[in-house]
Amino acid sequence: MGMQWPWILSLSWLVTVDIMWSSPVPPESRLSSEDIQHAEEYLKQFYHLTLSGSPRKKRHSASIEEKIKEMQSFFGLANTGLLDPQTLAIMKKARCGVPDVENFSLYPGQPKWKNHTITYRIAKYTTDLKKEEVETAFHLAFKLWSDVVPLKFVRVNHDKADIVITFTRKDHGDFFAFDGPTGVLAHAFEPGEGMGGDVHFDDDELWTVGRKKSVGYNLFTVAAHELGHSLGLSHSKDPSALMYPKYKYLNAATYKLPEDDTLGIQTLYGKRYRNDQNEDKLLASKKCHSSISFDAVAVVGDEILFFKNSYVWLRTMWRSYWNRLREGPISKFLPSIISPVDAAYHLPVKGVTYIFTGPKYWMVQQLGAKSYYGSIYEYGFPARVRRINAAVHIGKYGKTYFFTGDMYYRYDEYRKRMDPGFPRKIRMDWPGITGRIDAAFELRGGYRIGFHCFESCSKAL
Repeated sequence: MGMQWPWILSLSWLVTVDIMWSSPVPPESRLSSEDIQHAEEYLKQFYHLTLSGSPRKKRHSASIEEKIKEMQSFFGLANTGLLDPQTLAIMKKARCGVPDVENFSLYPGQPKWKNHTITYRIAKYTTDLKKEEVETAFHLAFKLWSDVVPLKFVRVNHDKADIVITFTRKDHGDFFAFDGPTGVLAHAFEPGEGMGGDVHFDDDELWTVGRKKSVGYNLFTVAAHELGHSLGLSHSKDPSALMYPKYKYLNAATYKLPEDDTLGIQTLYGKRYRNDQNEDKLLASKKCHSSISFDAVAVVGDEILFFKNSYVWLRTMWRSYWNRLREGPISKFLPSIISPVDAAYHLPVKGVTYIFTGPKYWMVQQLGAKSYYGSIYEYGFPARVRRINAAVHIGKYGKTYFFTGDMYYRYDEYRKRMDPGFPRKIRMDWPGITGRIDAAFELRGGYRIGFHCFESCSKAL
């Protein structure tokens, strides 16, 4: 295929070429030559402004005025054609660096991935964050898209991957060199062979997983936008859309893909109908099959719930109904929860079950009813924790244990705070556990913690 052009997330540029414009500059304004040159470069890059002649030669104002009007129309400004302060201010805001289009748009020719399982590899990490923080940010960014389309994203470590993600600096071999701090943030290529789909981040920027007021740029925010380009979307005119050109912080704990982006990506890949449920059901039917693991186990009312991907199995605890098994999509029994469950625990003193999906938690009191959500940071987790692998409440001590990566936290439900001295290494206090923990639960005074194959849950099914 021919040269692929990247989608570029950028701030503004400051250039110092002496230039003269005519009528598009309002007479009462006092714009510097740098401002005028910046505006010209902006219109060239985002609105295909083409001008001839030497930099010091006066331009024909008609084409400039037309492009300013086009830009003002896109951003809902007064359609004056003049380079007024409001228009210039928009030009200087952080944004993605591809030309602007109407609502959601697809790249010419509508390139898309042919397979519904897309692999990705993080070839080079930033030094600003821990590897786990980087991986979690990308996991959440990919999940934002896979929640609405039938795509599955798998991180691999081998060289061959559909999407290769790299943190790099300056000239990095793709003809689109980065420009150092506070300039271009990242760029991505449309789906295709070779470099198609790849995402490059400028490692001269400060990357963070912090909140809105943190210094630097939120990695989840930039990654979610750039991956939209990697999947085949262009920009949107809708200010509320993820694919809107301007950079804006997104809170991964509460953010859901807006309607405009959902319509755009579903135009390419269709709606997600969760066809993986039959596979989960077949695997569970094998009970203690060596391949099975559960994402979470929880008690809600008189039922034990076993979660796997988008599916759930329910076992009634009443003695006379012990053999009764129900199953179906999670949303069938918990209508507020549409994402796969990471962890869950039951708090008997309140009659509430807490279910965790990424950086959110949901308060569930009964099946079939509306659930309410909050942020895991209300528990006191640091910003680097983006998801919980497993959770279990030990009623005897009033403590809840949270497992994430190779660490665990202990939360005091009575004092509503994390216990001092945590997190701690799992292997130090739980020497029998050598693998990643998938799920944990307490039942009738005893608790189980599972990793890889969750045998106690498999037998219960």
